[in-house]
Amino acid sequence: MKLPFFKKKQVKIEESQFDNIPNHVAIIMDGNGRWAKKRGLPRIAGHKEGMDVVKEIVVAASTLGIKILTLYAFSTENWKRPKSEVDFLMKLPKEFLHIYLPEMIENNVRIETIGEFNALPTHTKEAINYAKEKTKNNNGLLLNFALNYGSRFEIVRAIKHIMSDINTSDITAETLDEETVSRYLYTDGLTDPDLLIRTSGEQRLSNFLLWQLAYSEFWFTEVLWPDFNKEIFEKALHDYQQRKRRYGGI
Repeated sequence: MKLPFFKKKQVKIEESQFDNIPNHVAIIMDGNGRWAKKRGLPRIAGHKEGMDVVKEIVVAASTLGIKILTLYAFSTENWKRPKSEVDFLMKLPKEFLHIYLPEMIENNVRIETIGEFNALPTHTKEAINYAKEKTKNNNGLLLNFALNYGSRFEIVRAIKHIMSDINTSDITAETLDEETVSRYLYTDGLTDPDLLIRTSGEQRLSNFLLWQLAYSEFWFTEVLWPDFNKEIFEKALHDYQQRKRRYGGI
């Protein structure tokens, strides 16, 4: 499959196309480390640069009328990285929110998370809980950070909860269906992503939203996350608008 790629001449989202904007966009923000390595910088420099891109894309998504933006910020597998890098990543939410929370509030953005939140360091949880409290009444874009998230863990967790509830609630083996399973996932109450974007040229899901992405459109780019921007984001949205989603039909 030929990768979509960024050209200097960009296709803009026209006013008439706003009715075909995806409701929910999920992004695997990949390539921070490689971006830094190419420049002879430590990996954490790439993560720092990528933080600023998050702000740009959040504002763009809010302006374009996207309802949900889910960002893969830290996976359950990322704990295997060097401790110095993990420690830096755990400090990023506080730094990001210290700088950009006022702008998030100004843009009517509501902040939430999915993943095993309680396992995060106290200082990380405190920063995020503060942002959640400050934005809880906003009704614009839902900025959904996947933190300490792994889809297989999420599914196993859901199965365990379902098993404990079977025959002690309205759930039985006979009535169990996809809608019921979805209610036990971290994303309960959210629509499934319409579009998945992954940067850096990799073409895999990396244990991200395996259940929820069943019928999502995928868009891959070789651009590393710190080089991603509003124009490339709009290119992905424009490509999405050209596709016909059949959900297994004709």
